[in-house]
Amino acid sequence: MNFWTSLVGKLWATIICLVACILIILALFLLPYIDTNFSNNSGDIKRLFTYTAIIGFSMTTFFALFLLTKITQPMQKLISATEAISKGEYSTRLSIVTSDEIGKLANTFNHMAAELEDNIRNLNQEKEHLASVLRSMSDAVITIDTSGRIILTNPPAQKLIPRWRDIDWDMEQADELGGDSDEKVPKPLFDLFERMLKESADVSADLHVKQGVWSVHMAPLYADNDIRGAVAVLRDITEKVKLEKMRQDFVANVSHEIRTPLSMMQGYSEALLDGMAASPEESQELIQVIHDESLRMGRLVKDLLDLARMEAGHTDIERRRVDVNELLERVYRKFSVRAKENEIELIYDRKTPALVLEAADEDKLEQVLTNLLDNAFRHTPTGKQIRIVADRAETGPASELIIKIEDEGAGIPSEDLPYVFERFYKADKARVRGTSNGTGLGLAIVKSIVDAHDGTIRVSSQVGEGTVFSIRLPVENETA
Repeated sequence: MNFWTSLVGKLWATIICLVACILIILALFLLPYIDTNFSNNSGDIKRLFTYTAIIGFSMTTFFALFLLTKITQPMQKLISATEAISKGEYSTRLSIVTSDEIGKLANTFNHMAAELEDNIRNLNQEKEHLASVLRSMSDAVITIDTSGRIILTNPPAQKLIPRWRDIDWDMEQADELGGDSDEKVPKPLFDLFERMLKESADVSADLHVKQGVWSVHMAPLYADNDIRGAVAVLRDITEKVKLEKMRQDFVANVSHEIRTPLSMMQGYSEALLDGMAASPEESQELIQVIHDESLRMGRLVKDLLDLARMEAGHTDIERRRVDVNELLERVYRKFSVRAKENEIELIYDRKTPALVLEAADEDKLEQVLTNLLDNAFRHTPTGKQIRIVADRAETGPASELIIKIEDEGAGIPSEDLPYVFERFYKADKARVRGTSNGTGLGLAIVKSIVDAHDGTIRVSSQVGEGTVFSIRLPVENETA
């Protein structure tokens, strides 16, 4: 710092100028007076006056510098402490202990610094607390300024926004708003943001983005009664929407499945009550239809209860050692009679002599094979083949047992393959079938049982050529 621009320099210059002015004024009036009244020894008096002026000027300057130094040293400390606090060193304090104004200023500065340090500490704690809350939230949180730029996000939002960048609307939005598109919110959120600004109130909407559905609630952020931005909370409700649709479809399908047997039972029973049967044979035929439909409803209710119990995690799996070859032989013999009646060739192809599962439920696996074979027989025309293939495959350090049910039936369209294990698949799909007494729940039950055995089931099919269901079960079940 330049000395003459400092407080000391300015005060010193002021004192020097003041003393010089006083001496000049005295010299202008005093020296002529000495020459007039002290003509004999005027030279001695002038020298005495000069010496006195020099000594007085020197002492005045010295004491002025001493006084100014006592003032400026605390001021320098105050300046250094202020610079330290401006750099973030909030623990800086002054050690000036005086009872004058500078001491009071130092005490006030120390109190201000302590309050500032406490406030900054509290703000940092609040910031960390808010950051912890945002990090722990499973919902995505995005804070937006008035221009639509993202200023704060939590980890779920940081993962979500880049996935939305790939959509074409980002470039359009960047052209519309100007600036870097990476700093802007995606177009669905920006449209909601503009609506929030227009209404000056909270807004909510369900956004369909790609294959997901997001519930968005956006609220304005205020500063002095002016909106300075908004905070948006996004919740992934894709699974919820899917489950709701499944529930609606389930109710519709159950109603559809039950309506047909109920209508037939009601119609035939009314025919019996009205005496429309002309002979005992006709009465017997009507009663038989009512009985068959009641059995069909019983099977439907049983399958629904079994499936609900499995999906709720209450599958009763009695694990024990199972010889799969014996199981397949038994199932093969059970369906051999049906194969002869339908003139279908049933083949059991045993690839490996020893096929054993250390921990499995034999009854449940028999239900799986029965459902799959029953499904194959209902869709395989006369003169075709159905094959049961069993083998063992090594997959790295573990080994799996593979069971395949292959038929030469009508096949399943490729667009329908992802849905074959859903409930009431047959009620919703348009593939051609023959006379069927199925409930539409067999494949759903099959998948639940296979999943309970830590296995997997896959389906492949070609329309007009047939269908193959492949079951893979771990030979050593870790959960046994």
